[in-house]
Amino acid sequence: MLPVIGLEIHTELKTKRKMFCDCKNDSEEKLPNVNICPICLGHPGTLPSPNKKAIEMVLKVGKALNCQFNEVSKFDRKNYFYPDLPKGYQISQYDLPFCFNGFLKIDNRKIRIRRIHLEEDTARSIHFKDKSLIDFNRAGVPLMELVTEPDIKSAKEARKFCQELQLILKYLEVSDANMEKGQMRCEVNISLKSQNLGFKNQKYKVEIKNLNSFRAVEEAIEYEIRRQTELIKKREKLIQETRGWDPEKKQTFSQRFKEKESDYRYFPEPDLPLIDFKKFNLEKIFLEIPELPEKKKERFEKEYPSLKKEEIEILIEEKEETDFFEATVSEAKNLLKGKDISGLIRVIINLMLRDLRSLIQETKNSFKNLILTPKEFAKLCVAFYEKKVTSPIAKKILKELYGKGYSFEDVFEKEEFSVIENKNELEKLAKEIIKENPKAVKDYLSGKEMSLNFLVGKLMAKTKGKANPQTAKEIFKSLIK
Repeated sequence: MLPVIGLEIHTELKTKRKMFCDCKNDSEEKLPNVNICPICLGHPGTLPSPNKKAIEMVLKVGKALNCQFNEVSKFDRKNYFYPDLPKGYQISQYDLPFCFNGFLKIDNRKIRIRRIHLEEDTARSIHFKDKSLIDFNRAGVPLMELVTEPDIKSAKEARKFCQELQLILKYLEVSDANMEKGQMRCEVNISLKSQNLGFKNQKYKVEIKNLNSFRAVEEAIEYEIRRQTELIKKREKLIQETRGWDPEKKQTFSQRFKEKESDYRYFPEPDLPLIDFKKFNLEKIFLEIPELPEKKKERFEKEYPSLKKEEIEILIEEKEETDFFEATVSEAKNLLKGKDISGLIRVIINLMLRDLRSLIQETKNSFKNLILTPKEFAKLCVAFYEKKVTSPIAKKILKELYGKGYSFEDVFEKEEFSVIENKNELEKLAKEIIKENPKAVKDYLSGKEMSLNFLVGKLMAKTKGKANPQTAKEIFKSLIK
């Protein structure tokens, strides 16, 4: 049995105001019902006015995803009744979406995109044991919906599609696309092809609603494949229905029979004119599209051959991180004045992915909000590359630069961070360590190289990391014969 999987992904756009009114678009607002007005509350007699910036954002996404564009588009009314929809209809798009017939490559396989359209979000329902309340702050927020063709073949591929799309949306700066905050919500349509079982294939489609994490997308699809497979094997009829996902039980559950398209009674929104894209400066809009993750990955592989594939994957996960890396490389080039920096790239990537990322995680920060500048970080990387600071000292300096925003020179000039260059001083300390550790000396003389590293470690501890490890190793070799 082959799974037939399609995705419907809703994304809240990062505009200043809502889709059809001037209310503030703020998904972080904690106080309920403060960013509201008669338009987003659906009061009779109010008239919507479309948000041009939101339309431009959708066009950018369409271009990034290889879509075609309708020359003229329109908004439609999608009619259904639910408490979070006070008008009794949602302004959406039906037969003339802004973008259509695109694709996104996942592992060199094209997943076709049927359409990308724009609509208004609904209010948020908050459920308690004995009552439900509604927060209208979200009502009217610009909501982009992307619908794929049923080209996805597995749960893992669905997860990868969502992750890659999220990354593109972040690079385009059209949405933060945070699934935990509801800024990106995924719905899965899934059925199984069962002709090979020797009986007529059933025509049905199960929709799994409002999956709020990549893990939930993958786990819900895997569960649903197992559930439907068992029913087909028992020759039980599968029904067209909407199901929810229980993250605790790790299983889907029935919610309601799935509506047909005709149930929504779509018709053109009479209060909004046709959208003519001749009035948009498409060339200017598309020029604002930055280098996207896949292209950046390809470029990094060519420009920085010393980077491992997994390191590049980590780098491009966050646009601000790739920007920081490239700005650091540029600053380092200026500092080395035309010298070959291929070896320095390894220093930069190691300090970034290991030490700097560790500090960011400890402080629950992000590259977007760093006090540390690429210029000061580059100075540290160059100093370490040129052996002016040791690894332990580099870590200490990085903490100073990270937390307090000092310049590298101010920190480096402190006596506690200066490297001990005096060989006589290091030899004196090495002789003390040799006397204190006769067994390690004996082991080294018997051919155990690790004992030399042990002795070097002792010297590094005595000097508080201020000795050059390579110099220390050479001193011990000259003294132990």
